Amino acid sequence: MKHGRYPFIIGFLIVPVAIYGTFVIAAYVQAFQLSFTNWRGFSPDVSYIGFDNFVKLFHDNTFWKAIQHHILLLIFLPLLTIVLALFFAFLLNVGGGSKGGRTRGVWGSKFYRVVFFFPQLLALALVAVIFSRVYSSDDSGLINGLLNQVGAGPVLFLADKNLALWSILAVLVWQAVGFYVVLFSAGMGSIPTEIYEAAALDGATRGTLFFKVTLPLLWNTLQVAWVYLGIAAFDAFALVNVMSVDRGGPDGATTVLGLEIYRNAFDYAQFGYASAMGVVLFFLTITFAALTLRVTRRDAIEL
Repeated sequence: MKHGRYPFIIGFLIVPVAIYGTFVIAAYVQAFQLSFTNWRGFSPDVSYIGFDNFVKLFHDNTFWKAIQHHILLLIFLPLLTIVLALFFAFLLNVGGGSKGGRTRGVWGSKFYRVVFFFPQLLALALVAVIFSRVYSSDDSGLINGLLNQVGAGPVLFLADKNLALWSILAVLVWQAVGFYVVLFSAGMGSIPTEIYEAAALDGATRGTLFFKVTLPLLWNTLQVAWVYLGIAAFDAFALVNVMSVDRGGPDGATTVLGLEIYRNAFDYAQFGYASAMGVVLFFLTITFAALTLRVTRRDAIEL
């Protein structure tokens, strides 16, 4: 029996592993190969040019501008999303206080969980279209329509280079918060209620429960959330492509690497250069995930 299980496991895994290797690993390998060429995407002729594409990247101002935008997103997207999601999840699970020795969430917490998850049901492209109208500078825009009613004048959320990236960041946070509310709620639900009850009997306030009980016991979940949101910060292609002025504008104020890869490949027919950008994006993402897991690693708390 012990030896007989291995053929079963191999037979079960061989098809998904083959599919993954063909459509994911092979694509990565080909991208690495193309990054050393000047291939334009339409000709079978491919010339290897060594590291020329990477040298060109180093001197590309648009590339560095996109990197700066990723750094901003990398700081604020996980931070804002996790803080808001933790706050709402805590309210939905523990915020109602203690009654009869049992902790509970605020009134209607089960309904609120469903509402918070609604944005996850919408495709990012659809979210981008919706918020393009919300941010519209004329009276048809939800925000500016209300501002015009009180004589505050229009705010150019997407046309002002000082506001455009922050406006897109707000949409990214809005779209992501609901998922992490559910994720953190599941994590809080796995914490034994006896711990909360014992802390409440000792006179712990809600703030004490949050910082001294909930946060330490949710640390592994927070770590995973930070990695996922960091990876999302290296993407943001769909929202920027649909929402921004002139795709990445105004004046490159919202461009990201995903958008530059798309533009160089399909607008400028520089597939080799676009592949070099993709390789850099790959290593940035892997490095971020590895560093985050390393820096935030701590001993698990046994319940």
